Amino acid sequence: MLNNSTILITGGTGSFGHTFIPMTLDKYNPKKIIVFSRDEMKQWEMAKHFANDDRVRFFIGDVRDRERLYRALTGVDYVVHAAATKIVPTAEYNPFECVKTNINGAMNVIDACIDCKVKGVVALSTDKASSPINLYGATKLASDKLFVSGNAYSGEHGTHFSVVRYGNVMGSRGSVIPFFDQVKASGTVPITDLRMTRFMISLEQGVELVWHAFEDMIGGEIYVKKIPSMKVTEVASTVAPDAIQKIIGIRPGEKLHEQMIGEEDAPSTYEYDDHYKILPVINGWGDDPLRIKDGKNVPSGFTYNSETNKEWMTRHELQVWLKANQQKLGKF
Repeated sequence: MLNNSTILITGGTGSFGHTFIPMTLDKYNPKKIIVFSRDEMKQWEMAKHFANDDRVRFFIGDVRDRERLYRALTGVDYVVHAAATKIVPTAEYNPFECVKTNINGAMNVIDACIDCKVKGVVALSTDKASSPINLYGATKLASDKLFVSGNAYSGEHGTHFSVVRYGNVMGSRGSVIPFFDQVKASGTVPITDLRMTRFMISLEQGVELVWHAFEDMIGGEIYVKKIPSMKVTEVASTVAPDAIQKIIGIRPGEKLHEQMIGEEDAPSTYEYDDHYKILPVINGWGDDPLRIKDGKNVPSGFTYNSETNKEWMTRHELQVWLKANQQKLGKF
């Protein structure tokens, strides 16, 4: 599907973009990948990695700027929407800015993609969008709903929208593993709560989930990959085995456990070999055999939560991953 196509990725200079672009160039040989973002310095630095590949182009712009999106999307076949205000405390202290990017920006992307006749759009979501308790999660839930409903708006234009949702990305900039790695030299690592758990997914797995969404989607699906959980204390003990763990208390807007599928979504959630799919309840799409395919409806009351997850990552498995990815921790 992505072979010889033109792909645009919003927020493309972030952790996801740095992994998505080389993997997609290698697997699909697209005609062009356009990096759309507002930080010229990040684009300048990223361009150095692709200096000898004229398939990678850079476009300064902001998803808040509707007109700029229309210009950037001319001739684009597929879009990955990764742009977002993501840091929980930043969103709490700058709520209007968070809404402008995560909600208004999503609306702009949807409108522009439909009018520019983009074939398919996959938006990146977060565990925090499931039963949100902070503004970031609330805006991403709204964004998810907008992209799902975008399929009803596209009409004869035929643009298809879907969402992929995942939790803690191992080694990404701002995540817990590089943070523990950075502070371990002090001899102490802060732990918010001894009970805390997190899902563990690599950037490569996130990219593969996006690829699967493009290949599988009819429109309106939310894809959730099956991934292992790990206690944060175990993560700290693996990354900083010689450091003392100091309990500092849970932060405002932070959950003890990540949740990616809530009980309310169970009636329209289907299970597959390596992922779940939440189908939209609007327009009867949740009962559509084309969307369900060979999925099996999950039991009533089902939730997908990092505390009750059946699959757990061991310290040895994390050590193996750390050894293979040490040079990339927190770099992008």
